Amino acid sequence: MERDVVIVSSVRTPFGRFGGCMKDLPLEDLGACAIREVLQRVNLPGDVVEELYLGNCNITEMPQAPSVVGRQIALRAGLPESLFSLTLDAACTSSLVAARLCYRAIKLGECETALAVGAESMSRTGLIIPHDVRWGTRFGHVTAYDWYFGLIYPGYKAASADSGDVALEYGETREEQDKWAYRSQMLYDKALREGKYDIGKELMAVEVPRKKGPPLVIKRDEQPRPDTTLEGLAALKPIYGSPTITPGNAPGVNDGASAVLIMSKAKAEQLDLEIQAKIVACTGYSGKPREMAAVPGFAMQHLLKKTNMSVDDIDLIEVNEAFAAMPLIATRILANRNDKKLMEIRDKTNVNGDAIAIGHPVGASGCRILMTTIRELHRRGGGKGMVSICGGLSQGEVMIIEV
Repeated sequence: MERDVVIVSSVRTPFGRFGGCMKDLPLEDLGACAIREVLQRVNLPGDVVEELYLGNCNITEMPQAPSVVGRQIALRAGLPESLFSLTLDAACTSSLVAARLCYRAIKLGECETALAVGAESMSRTGLIIPHDVRWGTRFGHVTAYDWYFGLIYPGYKAASADSGDVALEYGETREEQDKWAYRSQMLYDKALREGKYDIGKELMAVEVPRKKGPPLVIKRDEQPRPDTTLEGLAALKPIYGSPTITPGNAPGVNDGASAVLIMSKAKAEQLDLEIQAKIVACTGYSGKPREMAAVPGFAMQHLLKKTNMSVDDIDLIEVNEAFAAMPLIATRILANRNDKKLMEIRDKTNVNGDAIAIGHPVGASGCRILMTTIRELHRRGGGKGMVSICGGLSQGEVMIIEV
């Protein structure tokens, strides 16, 4: 018997800037508040959840939260002690991989209800001291290393350098990347003014305790820059040896959490829950390590072929803006050298702005692009959406949903 898998609730916190409004919120609290909210919105108790998969990319908050972050967050959220949880690191794809694992478990009949969660406190990620300090440093200085400095994996160039090179190989110039970044900021600002990012939709409010006075209540994303201009973007210098990528056409380093409640359709109907979306198909895809910027396009192409669908069957596309290069290259791959088709695809891609404006708390972004697409499909009366995201060393994740 075919088991349809559906999404019944989804929510995210506002995304804070690096060192910004949420820098003092522990990771366990950040993830737990998203879990409590995603259940509360459909009036369900925690014991309905049978499995939890948490995406988290960074070595977080040592020694406060040294490992099994998913387990810690589940307990902090008040979920049953008997709940199975798994913490996974698939770089920026992590929470969308978590959603795929939920889909698999339900599809196979191993459970009826599962939570996909992403949480990242990038402001609270510690510096790294080399292992040889443990075994004794008799003389000399000890150097601490910053994980964020260029995102360089041993043996490879910085992610921004490779992505800039690959963008140029696909014909996407620095000017085009700046134009896309400007588009992202302007579309987000328009969506914000139209109420698409109001609390109670994909966003929830977050309270951050303070030493004195009442908690600080966060109700909006902190990253957007509505005053962005093309002239200002053009004046920025490239970073980490990249020929094209700058702080303006890249997202921020952010804090945030996201949660998606996934069920079998039969369970949702039994509980009389409104279905937000059906998961049509999902998969992972990996390419050449230097081609991270192209992997979302290849991943989408791969899943469309696997499902005997074409890009014309898709009403909305969301490609996480790890850099502006990613959606530009992805749409070019999907267009297959057809310039008219390219414009059609770009018109339905990232229609409310994406990570350049919203922010990119890496472990939380996969579920974020999923819920953003679901809600926009509802506004348009339904249809199919496809979301894709890349991760370090060219891992990709993609999902097709139907509303």
